[in-house]
Amino acid sequence: MSDYDLAIRGGTVITASSAMSCDIGVKDGEVVALAKELGPAARDIDASGKLILPGGIEGHCHIEQVSSTGLMTSDDFESATISAAFGGNTTVIPFAAQHRGDSLRQTVEDYHACAGPKSVIDYGYHLIVSDPTPEVLGQELPALIKAGFTSFKVYMTYDALRLDDRQMLDVLSTARREGALVMIHAENHEMIRWLTEKLVDGSNTAPKYHAVSHSRLGESEATHRAITLSQLVDTPILIVHVSSEEATSEIRRAQDNGLKVYGETCPQYLFLTAEDLDKQGMEGAKFCCSPPPRDADAQEAVWRGLQNGTFQVFSSDHAPYRFDETGKLSAGPNPPFTKIANGVPGIELRLPLLFSEGVRKGRIDIHKFVELTATNVARLYGLFPRKGTIAVGADADLVLWDPDLERTVRYDDLHDRAGYTPYEGMTLTGWPVMVINRGRIVVEDNSLQVAPGSGKFLPRELSRFAAPLGRLEPEVDPARNFGAPILPAGR
Repeated sequence: MSDYDLAIRGGTVITASSAMSCDIGVKDGEVVALAKELGPAARDIDASGKLILPGGIEGHCHIEQVSSTGLMTSDDFESATISAAFGGNTTVIPFAAQHRGDSLRQTVEDYHACAGPKSVIDYGYHLIVSDPTPEVLGQELPALIKAGFTSFKVYMTYDALRLDDRQMLDVLSTARREGALVMIHAENHEMIRWLTEKLVDGSNTAPKYHAVSHSRLGESEATHRAITLSQLVDTPILIVHVSSEEATSEIRRAQDNGLKVYGETCPQYLFLTAEDLDKQGMEGAKFCCSPPPRDADAQEAVWRGLQNGTFQVFSSDHAPYRFDETGKLSAGPNPPFTKIANGVPGIELRLPLLFSEGVRKGRIDIHKFVELTATNVARLYGLFPRKGTIAVGADADLVLWDPDLERTVRYDDLHDRAGYTPYEGMTLTGWPVMVINRGRIVVEDNSLQVAPGSGKFLPRELSRFAAPLGRLEPEVDPARNFGAPILPAGR
């Protein structure tokens, strides 16, 4: 008679606060035991020489979403969640995007119809609020927050999405009343528009001018303004996809002043620069995203923000558009930068990039890695402690990592449908080799083991904001008593 459905034996279990050598017992999709030696199981997995991490939670991605300009992303919920799983993720939280004139509730129903039959791992949604009418703020949004959609995003730029300051205050005050988290795309719309007009008037329309039009000053000004608006109504906010030293400093200053302001950054701001937009011909279009990549100094500032706790989460902002007439080149083979679809793919490489260039190179330790990619994400978005950690009672969302496995990034080895990766040719060390979601083995031997539609929708609780800013409240880990040494940075 088996005590467990699954026993993972001989690995090093890593959480945001501890490392331990122990076995993990799984039954009915949950972790039910952490012990030196477990009894019999229906299946044993030998994790010797491997790290066992909580499944990654991808908290910022665009899946099967129509952009504000009418373009559909290249990935649907099947391809995106498969790609996420191969990258070590067990949960995704994409956006259910309201367009002006649309009902928020109908938007959610439409996304359910897309995600339910296709997702291979667990999923929830953030809302995108672009039309904060009295009905939306008074009825639909409060009802959806109570139904488990406890975070939503607003934009300070893009003609079809942006809210003015008055609308921002209305939205922020609704979030405060209902206890929701507001995610903010912070760029100064009028600065972008003014610079764009000057560039186009001067016939400066190549992809590299996208980065020029999205000034880092426009990002820092909007970040400061978003923080000020949130301070006025005392509403916690998360500034997403931060790219520059100036915006990072605004967030840090707010945190040092005790404001509930959180920060997120992404791989493109660590590994790409504005020079990538200046590649030959239209190749630079592959790297157009907003905010754009900056320069080497900005990269170092973003690394410091990850190290010192200015950024609580690290997300991909996966926004895949093919390099053809269906995506990046929808306006023709040589479009001006104003007509190039904004976004880069990255959902499968988020974790390997940060592990290789962060943990392996000593910039962050393994516990910070878990915080940024799983634990803090679960806390901010109302999934902790069910997700984001390895503890008795948590979902058995587990990833076996080979910390020494070296691979060169090639798009042909990835599973999204973008058709390219901006990280082509990078050699990364440390990759997931087995992915388990609620006790189900999703990826094994580089092969998908589950069917589309087997992922589970996750209503979420309200976010936790009790801790000092800069680092979320450390988890209470029942396995700490094993007393294993903490892994050093650069394991």
